Amino acid sequence: MLVAAAVCPCPPLLVPAVAAGAAPELDALRAACTDALGVLAAARPDLLMVVGPAEESGRGPHPEGTRGSFRGFGVDLDVRLGGPTDTETRTGPASERELPPSLAVAAWLLERTGWSDAPIEGLGVGEPLAPERCIAAGRDLAARADRVALLVMGDASACRSLKAPGYLDERAEPFDAEVARALGAADVAALTALDAELAYELKAAGRAPWQVLAGAAEGAGLSGTLLHDSAPYGVGYLVAAWS
Repeated sequence: MLVAAAVCPCPPLLVPAVAAGAAPELDALRAACTDALGVLAAARPDLLMVVGPAEESGRGPHPEGTRGSFRGFGVDLDVRLGGPTDTETRTGPASERELPPSLAVAAWLLERTGWSDAPIEGLGVGEPLAPERCIAAGRDLAARADRVALLVMGDASACRSLKAPGYLDERAEPFDAEVARALGAADVAALTALDAELAYELKAAGRAPWQVLAGAAEGAGLSGTLLHDSAPYGVGYLVAAWS
């Protein structure tokens, strides 16, 4: 069953090497992510599942040890989803398929905090995944071990300003405010009820992962804390912890 969850955004800019000169702008966001991962460690899970949005090639399961890279963002930096971090790497299918960017950011966060508390597995979910399928996937994840923790990656709307990737949409701020409230209150019903079509129009990549969390948290009785809420580049970045 689910014993803890952390919700973090997944912009590659979280990685200082990618952000370069703009890195200090997201220091508060990085600190909040570190605090959220601390809640996961404190829960002493048997299994950590990392869930994040993915394009078609990155969807589905990603076993422990799967590599990720930020080379596509012009940075010579590789990461690994748990497992060995030295030059002796896994062989076989687990190391041949690369992590999607959202899970690569998660892997970087976990390496940064020195995660070693439980085995890790990843799941990339597609933006079009219907809410009911997200809920079902979450229920399945929660049943994977006696004590399961989730690291849920995903950005809120990308339409919060004129310079945002999706330009300004007046619906974006209230949408993000409701998501922030739901994450801070561990409101499973509100996350389940998120409008998938509206989320798509607002380019909110976190919608499907958040609804996976909602499915996993059914009946778990967790409480939530909102640790961060900002939109520095016109994209909503939310951090929350459930325990």
